Amino acid sequence: MTGVLRALLLENLHPLATRILTSAGIEVTKLHGALDEDELIEALDGVQILGIRSKTHVTDRVLANAPDLLTIGAFCIGTNQIDLGVAAHRGVAAFNAPFSNTRSVVELAIGEIIALTRRLTERDKALHAGTWDKSAAGSHEIRGRTLGIVGYGNIGSQLSVVAEALGMTVIFYDTAEKLALGNARRTDSLDELFAAADVVSLHVDGRAGNAGLVNLERFAQMKPGAIFLNLSRGFLVDYHALREAIIAGHIAGAAIDVFPYEPKSQGDAFDSELRGIPNVILTPHIGGSTEEAQENIGQFVASKIRDYLTHGTTGLSVNLPTLSLEPSSEHAHRIAHLHRNTPGVLAIVNQTFAEHGANIEGQLLATHGDLGYVVTDIGSELPDEAIAALEELPDTVRLRVLD
Repeated sequence: MTGVLRALLLENLHPLATRILTSAGIEVTKLHGALDEDELIEALDGVQILGIRSKTHVTDRVLANAPDLLTIGAFCIGTNQIDLGVAAHRGVAAFNAPFSNTRSVVELAIGEIIALTRRLTERDKALHAGTWDKSAAGSHEIRGRTLGIVGYGNIGSQLSVVAEALGMTVIFYDTAEKLALGNARRTDSLDELFAAADVVSLHVDGRAGNAGLVNLERFAQMKPGAIFLNLSRGFLVDYHALREAIIAGHIAGAAIDVFPYEPKSQGDAFDSELRGIPNVILTPHIGGSTEEAQENIGQFVASKIRDYLTHGTTGLSVNLPTLSLEPSSEHAHRIAHLHRNTPGVLAIVNQTFAEHGANIEGQLLATHGDLGYVVTDIGSELPDEAIAALEELPDTVRLRVLD
């Protein structure tokens, strides 16, 4: 890695991310809030590394106007806020944290299930207002009740294990084949899950096809007195329909952590049709916002960015072919070549090195879809002519020299 690299970190990332990047010689600028498209384009001038959470959207237009950008770190689970395909074909590697805040989200879900089932929100509100309302009406144990989990990935499957340990019966639905953990049972359809569950909790990804997944018809399928949680994505749910179902008494309560439109910065105004409804918990997208989770995420994603920039490692990248690499030897030059995956490219790369007298010490190749990624260690002097020739190849997407 040559020259001083610049990083822009948005949305109040954990300080550990800054420490890891600065220790690698990277110059870091931090902003607490998110940026809109025009603001982001301006801020990325001369920037090679971008760190974001969920509110900053990296669009095709942003990427087209950020030619210096080498890598994006999504310091969260989701990556739907990044145009991953465009980023890949512009040679921009993207990394996320698919596991680091799983436990935090699960614990919040469990806490909310208990709070809603016991109607703690209403008891708390009454007592703060000076009213002693000691009653068992509408209050239940979660033991023996059925939890329906929509999406059985990292979060959904761990929620399944914890809920079962607390005595709940667990059913789940996922479009992909997933191994059921413990005594959990897979349902054949969403219809079956919504009709059978006492509590429904969403844990699906942010792909566009999931928009509007839960609507008026879904809420009507739920048992009278059931509880609904969304700690996944705001656009998955028709919240107006949820409001009507709660006011009508069909749904007993809800916990919502994500919204279709969320404020960009701390302290900004917030509004929702769910405000003020009894036995509804509203939280400001804090499912993964524990100090432990944010520290883990900061370390994980920042380390992936550092290793990509210094060694060319793309392990767990969400948009590039993946290679896990050790640092090159002290006397070797490392060349990272992202290219279109067409027949004969590797042969041309090696022929180019041979024609210019470069000795290949080691080489690894990975392909994914229409992209290939080859990392070559040169154990001799690195001819400038060879680098220039590789940069001019029609199939080259991005070439980096890592010393």
